[in-house]
Amino acid sequence: MTELLPNSQHDQETFSRKLNWLMSLRFLFALLLLGSTIVVQIAYRNYKLEIPTLLLYVLCGTIVLLSAFYGLIAPIVKRRQIFFVNIQICIDAICISLVVFITGGYSSVFSFLYLLIVIYSSVFVFKRGTLMVALFCSLQFAMLLVLELYGYIDPFGYGGVWRAVTLTGVQVFQKSAIMAVACFSVAFLSGYLADQERKSKAELVAMEAHLDRVQSLAQIGEMAAGLAHEIKNPLASLSGAIQILKGELEQDADNMRLMHIVLRETDRLSSLVNNFLTFARPSAGQAKTVNLNAALAEIVTLFEKDSSIDQRIKVTLTDFDDTYIEIDPLQLRQVVWNLLLNGAESIDGEGTLDINVKAIKNKWIAVEIADSGCGMDDKTVQAIFNPFFTTKPDGTGLGLSIVYRILETYGYRLDVQSTPGQGTVFTLYFNPTDPAAIASPA
Repeated sequence: MTELLPNSQHDQETFSRKLNWLMSLRFLFALLLLGSTIVVQIAYRNYKLEIPTLLLYVLCGTIVLLSAFYGLIAPIVKRRQIFFVNIQICIDAICISLVVFITGGYSSVFSFLYLLIVIYSSVFVFKRGTLMVALFCSLQFAMLLVLELYGYIDPFGYGGVWRAVTLTGVQVFQKSAIMAVACFSVAFLSGYLADQERKSKAELVAMEAHLDRVQSLAQIGEMAAGLAHEIKNPLASLSGAIQILKGELEQDADNMRLMHIVLRETDRLSSLVNNFLTFARPSAGQAKTVNLNAALAEIVTLFEKDSSIDQRIKVTLTDFDDTYIEIDPLQLRQVVWNLLLNGAESIDGEGTLDINVKAIKNKWIAVEIADSGCGMDDKTVQAIFNPFFTTKPDGTGLGLSIVYRILETYGYRLDVQSTPGQGTVFTLYFNPTDPAAIASPA
């Protein structure tokens, strides 16, 4: 019936907490229904256990037992929460139908309780799932009235609730239609608000993670920049001295082999220090107004011709309107190239890289780079932007850190979502520039 939300561990913990609240509120509802039944009996001085009274007591007891049962099995069914929530919604709707039946059917004043089910379901499911819950409740209520109309059931009208003397098809249709409109209206509104709340919360969590990451990287960068400079100067002297010694040593094969090894490793260390300096103190570069559409198309064309891809990766770029951003073209290429390369290296064999550009609220432009690779777990996702963290045997762990730092110097942002076995989506957030302000196209 419904579609569950949680994907990450944080989402699952939030979902479980909401589910616990629902089970507690259901227990309180049962107690409230029990108390109301007792109050009605006292008010009417009717202390006999008549059939409707007995049914309400049985229903209250059943709801209490169900609440306790749900609480006991909740830790066991953590991996089957979709089924668990669906079962609870269905049983709750049936319980409300029983309450409506006992309290008068067509004339019951408790039919509004269906709306509560629709509202709380929006907390756990997407808007589409909430609409399905509204349909389920509307059909139950309509079936209850149709069965009453044709005499298959005879509601009790417990508590002296007024009942219509004669029930007509028009009345059944009108009330069923009103209930359906009410359920779907509440479902649409509550589902929309719940979806917006989820999106806002996800954006807030992403922004908090971004700020924490920027703070952490800035602290590491400031601390490491001086150390990298101290390493670079003696390294340059060492490399020069080795070059001189190479020319003065005898042309012995073993000596030359050792010299080549020393020079190769020196160059590798120098490259590592340069990359680390780029991470520690990235230059803002020569910012220009760049046509994002043209720049991405050019990068994709060059990337597809790269020998490391070997025509095993299909890259697709979704067409979009011309959009302009302020950035150094070389740094934009470095950022996108690194993300494409990272996605390609995560694909074993043939696969796809999809680039999708879209406008989002707050006037940002989002560039999504999705791969069909192996994906990452939550722990890896949280660590991939840390310097020297890598899952590759020959990686330095600075590529994504440098990408993040470059974007941060322009006030742009990079987020990542990944599912093991299903691939990864890197999302770049750019602040567009007015094309009318362009002095010279890049």
